[in-house]
Amino acid sequence: MSQLILNIPDESLLSLKLSNEEAAAEIRLAAAVKLFELERLSSGAAARLAGIPRTLFLTKLVDYGVDTFRLTADELERQTSLV
Repeated sequence: MSQLILNIPDESLLSLKLSNEEAAAEIRLAAAVKLFELERLSSGAAARLAGIPRTLFLTKLVDYGVDTFRLTADELERQTSLV
């Protein structure tokens, strides 16, 4: 596993009111959510980046305003017409 080191201003940690460990987990989750939203990572890969189970990752997406499922209007129409 690779390790990245980020320099975070002390003021940012104070503003977040999180410990270093909590901030690291929050930043990993936020990065995973954004990379999933940009379609750079699958939900499974993003969950692994966040260090949480995929099902939990999918439920966390709502906290960030990210849709779990991405269907265009045409895809949705096709899906619903099959039912």
